[in-house]
Amino acid sequence: MTGMTGSPTSLPTSAYLNHLVAESSRFRDVLAACDPAARVPSCPDWDADDLLWHLTEVQWFWSQVIVRRPAGPPDDADRPARPEAHADLVSLFDACSSALSSALAAADPGEAAWSWAEEQTVGFTVRRQAHEALIHRLDAEQAAGTVTPLPPDLAADGVAELMDVMYGGEPPSWATFTPDGHATALRLTDTGHTLRVVTGHLVGTSPDGWDVDGPHLVLRPDDAAGGACEVAGTAAVLDAWLWRRTEEAGVTVTGSQEAYAAFRAAVDAPLT
Repeated sequence: MTGMTGSPTSLPTSAYLNHLVAESSRFRDVLAACDPAARVPSCPDWDADDLLWHLTEVQWFWSQVIVRRPAGPPDDADRPARPEAHADLVSLFDACSSALSSALAAADPGEAAWSWAEEQTVGFTVRRQAHEALIHRLDAEQAAGTVTPLPPDLAADGVAELMDVMYGGEPPSWATFTPDGHATALRLTDTGHTLRVVTGHLVGTSPDGWDVDGPHLVLRPDDAAGGACEVAGTAAVLDAWLWRRTEEAGVTVTGSQEAYAAFRAAVDAPLT
């Protein structure tokens, strides 16, 4: 899906980079001290070392995307092997994480770089990987039983990214979005942002044969669709909840229940 240019929650590239480094460091420190066999509540099939390996692979992959830009993704044959020892896995994560942050810091965010989304820029990867590290840091802390607050500025942008990239976004040229007449306002009570989305149905087939046919939402601040509801909570609460990392505690829903049901249908669909 496409991303929205000029989101009110957008951060400077330097802020995304700082968050990426900080969240990756916290993730690493928590899992370095955690029982490698501890279960990850949000990913019940994983233990702590599985989670550590996952973000190691992710950060290796995207470091290679940026280094190779604007070529496509790296070959799986080049992917590092998973170490057997916990300490060696921590060391590999350190190397891959450092490579990613260094590659991103040395690149212009406007440069072309492959991604799975329609936006093909270094800036897309900077933002996406900051949020990837944030949510997996929360996973790590939940596994270790040491949860700490999410930074409000990054969490607020996380809610916007979910609405405009992960769960929705303006439809690409090959798909048709039909609004259903409902709208939902996401009010972030601590940062002052209100993000308005309209819901509906998206159908189409991508040029590479990927079929889409299901509920969808689009971030449209000025849309005056009727049947509105409001979902309110702090940025951290809404970001974690929308990422299915917490229950509804701290989330308040008011207004049209039909609109809320349409919103839930879109966010409960598989991630794009």
